[in-house]
Amino acid sequence: MTGRESIPHSLYPFHGYRTEIGGHGYHYLDEGSGETLVMVHGNPTWSIYYRRLVLAFRGRYRILVPDHIGCGFSDKPGDANYRYTLSQRVDDLEEFLNKTGAGNTLTLVLHDWGGMIGMAYAVRHPERVKRLVLMNTAAFHLPDSMRLPASLWSVRNTRFGAWCVQRFNLFARGATWMTTTKRMPKPLRDAYCAPYGTYDERIATLRFVQDIPLQPGDAAYDTVSQVEAGLGLFAKTPVLLLWGMKDFVFSPKVLQVFERHWPHAQVHRFAGAGHYVLEDAADEIPPIIRSFLEAHPL
Repeated sequence: MTGRESIPHSLYPFHGYRTEIGGHGYHYLDEGSGETLVMVHGNPTWSIYYRRLVLAFRGRYRILVPDHIGCGFSDKPGDANYRYTLSQRVDDLEEFLNKTGAGNTLTLVLHDWGGMIGMAYAVRHPERVKRLVLMNTAAFHLPDSMRLPASLWSVRNTRFGAWCVQRFNLFARGATWMTTTKRMPKPLRDAYCAPYGTYDERIATLRFVQDIPLQPGDAAYDTVSQVEAGLGLFAKTPVLLLWGMKDFVFSPKVLQVFERHWPHAQVHRFAGAGHYVLEDAADEIPPIIRSFLEAHPL
């Protein structure tokens, strides 16, 4: 069994909503009221990644958590009907925030490739973004001292890697084992993978990796360059960086780049946490975010 019906209510206790973006069903959470916190996931996660933050903050804030097209409970169209590119993701997020009346005083909470999507939106609309919370992500090209991990390179560049992702759900399933230092319980591992139950439903988990830009001419390269060039727009914006230091993709070297761009940022390093830092540091992170929000009222 796949999909929402296979996920225990205790792990995902939300009703969810749907709107239409570009002719496709776009699923999202809209919980609470007040100032708007927008939480943007990466790959191969979906809105379940933010479940604890939604529960922690919906009593005081309005929480918007979209599932990107192809992810979670959003539609999963084929290539003929959707452009699985970074620029399209940013367009989708922009349309979603306009449709839901998110307003002009946004706090963005971003993880993984959601950081690139969210920061691209922020660079388009810096006047709307009042606070930033980033976790194990990037908003710039890979530092010269880093290379794409071999596992991602294989998925991005080989037919065999691509076939394994779509045939065996390798990316989503593998991530539930490789991105945390604390072993995920099986029901949670299954829940992360549930929306990607068939070959066709796994298209986004593959296309996200194939869209990683490594050189000029790659589809997303110019968009990433624009995001990197725009980071100075947030030199006075309150920034909170939460980092799992055992991340084999977004390593501490990536955090150091953020610190050079934003020396004013508040930084919390979690020595024992991996890429899914919200899983490994589940108890520590909500109070830190709460204190950050309260220290920087809008």
